[in-house]
Amino acid sequence: MNTPADHDPELRCAEYALGVLDAAERRALEQSARTDADLAATLARWERRFAPLAEDLAPIAAPARVWTRIERDLGFLPARQAGARAGAAAGWWNDLRLWRFVGIGASVAALALVAVNLVWMRATPGPATEVSTNAYMVATIARPDGVAHWTATVDLRRRDIVVVPAVKPTIAANRATELWLIPPGEKPVSLGVFPADAPATLALSADVAARVSARAVLAVSIEPPGGSPTGQPTGPVVATGPMRGAT
Repeated sequence: MNTPADHDPELRCAEYALGVLDAAERRALEQSARTDADLAATLARWERRFAPLAEDLAPIAAPARVWTRIERDLGFLPARQAGARAGAAAGWWNDLRLWRFVGIGASVAALALVAVNLVWMRATPGPATEVSTNAYMVATIARPDGVAHWTATVDLRRRDIVVVPAVKPTIAANRATELWLIPPGEKPVSLGVFPADAPATLALSADVAARVSARAVLAVSIEPPGGSPTGQPTGPVVATGPMRGAT
């Protein structure tokens, strides 16, 4: 994620915590943090904020072809042997490990959207409300196959939720996407209709905000224009995601 050198330090620290800065940018930020206590505190806060989101990313061993390339570039592997190993990997397109890496890339993109959500919410003025232990809650709302469709960030102080698309879903022109909060052991609670392919901010009532927790789940269903006529999902639920603390 490349941004101007003088961009918001909040976003720069979020990018660092996500690991999307290049080596030179990371070194520059680390050097600045050594002499700027406020920047160091901001960086530490973002690292703590994203720590819970990383718990769902299981470690994946690098494919053999990666180690072959490293050995060859370091001069530890004769060119002929390297070529033989590379030939054995000719079926890369059918290699399950490749697609696992693609999945990790999608997860990083979703986390980056969460970073944008949080920075946007910090920069957007709103009415102050009671401060909760976890001021922010986040969720990656994904299809059953794990592909992220939206990210959602709840600001419990302002009592609103920001939804950002991770892809561009295809929704029929005469249908709408509706967001639902599902507290543990309760029926879904509508949070409102939102555009499927653009960022949106939805206000939360005090009662709904009080029911947001790390045990709740967000879901998106396809409904008639204007939303469900019954107060409960009537169309297919296309994506879901558990809430997680982000502070």
